[in-house]
Formats: sequence, C-alpha cells, structure tokens
Amino acid sequence: MLKASQILVRTLVLAASAAALAGCGQRGPLHLPSGPAAAQRATLPQTLTPNVGTSAPAEAPSNAASAPR
Repeated sequence: MLKASQILVRTLVLAASAAALAGCGQRGPLHLPSGPAAAQRATLPQTLTPNVGTSAPAEAPSNAASAPR
C-alpha cells in the first residue's frame, strides 16, 4: 500500500510532467520573420550589448558633485 507522501510526490511529478509537455512551444515549423517590420528589430547581440557597434558615442552622465568649482 502507498503512503500519503508517495501519493503526493507521484501526483506532483505527474502534474509537472503534464505541464512541461503542454507548454513546450508553438505548433508548426519555426520561422524567422522577414517583413519590413522585422528589419527594424534589434538582434540578440544588439540587445545584450546595446552600445557596441554603434557610431554614436554614449553620453557620460552629468554629475554635479564632480563639476569643478
């Protein structure tokens, strides 16, 4: 006979497995968007390092405490 803790663990494992299988991604083939709206989106490297590869220098934050007197 199963103990209450074994029943609880098996139920939680079954529920977690069902949730993982149900939410594992979109249906159908994966595709990359190629429309004009997609051309303006940032790529993954651009989102991780936004200031790398841009021609405009990043502005330094103005700090009143470091201004000369």
